[in-house]
Amino acid sequence: MKNSFLLITCLLLFSCKKEQSEPSAEPLLAVPEGFPAPVFPEGNELTQERWALGKRLFFDPILSSDRTVSCASCHLPEMAFTDGKQFSEGVDGRLGNRNAPTLANVAYHPYYTREGGVPTLEMQILVPIQEHAEFDMNILDIAERLNADSSYVRESRAAYDRVPDAFVITRSIACFERTMLSGNSPYDQYLQGKTNVLTAAERRGMDLFFGEKTNCSQCHGGFNFTNYAFENNGLYEDYPDPGRFRLTGDEADRALFKVPTLRNVGVTAPYMHDGSLPTLESVIEHYNSGGKNHPHKSGLVKPLGLTAAERADLAAFLESLTDDDFLNNPKFKK
Repeated sequence: MKNSFLLITCLLLFSCKKEQSEPSAEPLLAVPEGFPAPVFPEGNELTQERWALGKRLFFDPILSSDRTVSCASCHLPEMAFTDGKQFSEGVDGRLGNRNAPTLANVAYHPYYTREGGVPTLEMQILVPIQEHAEFDMNILDIAERLNADSSYVRESRAAYDRVPDAFVITRSIACFERTMLSGNSPYDQYLQGKTNVLTAAERRGMDLFFGEKTNCSQCHGGFNFTNYAFENNGLYEDYPDPGRFRLTGDEADRALFKVPTLRNVGVTAPYMHDGSLPTLESVIEHYNSGGKNHPHKSGLVKPLGLTAAERADLAAFLESLTDDDFLNNPKFKK
């Protein structure tokens, strides 16, 4: 009997020690080195319950009118939350007219949509819901669907102390999306002192990117590789999409679009607001040529005179902005 007691005691101690030695679960919010902490607005502070509800809704096609399209349909984790298509398909196979942007680091954006007409992430959630070519849905009807599901009612009460409604839907998804932080690419590791992570070509491309010959960093600077300004890059002489003009009605804003982040740009093809450039090489060639003439084209866009070798180096550097840990993080998988 005594030996049995000692054996059980040893097993319990071993079990406790093993449990204590196991690494803790990854936190919901992992802020990369050199990044500011994202701001969660009052009333939508980050909690496990809100994050989990937002994640469930993000992947649930219950948000769309025919129950076939979810947020994740156009924003795939392994593609930095883009979808690899020129235009995404909404309900009934309807195509949008703008390329799906990455959601990486969306927490830091000062405004949303290509023309910057939406001031908060919570409000942005409403855009795909009501768009005819996306979810084609009324958020009140979504709330009705969720209230018919006891598990959604239970999770909603745990997260926000209220049944599913427009408040809960928009805030929970925004809460989940704010944790999509990407900042551990080879380039980031290089900045942290791991100088051997970049190849010679990538380092040459980095010098070009930040140098006066290209001036890339004038628009794509800062920790998120964007200044969030509205610019015209000479993609066309005549733009079918009026850009920021659609929001302001100001002729000076015609064909201006928000400067996108370049983080994970190696996996977010095709490029530009309309997905018209299929590869990084075609993007570099566009800027190398100086673009088309347009009255609102940025003065920074002009012929660069890059050699073939320099263009290859620049592409190599842009590829080094890919954060594989982010793309493969199980926290963001369904």
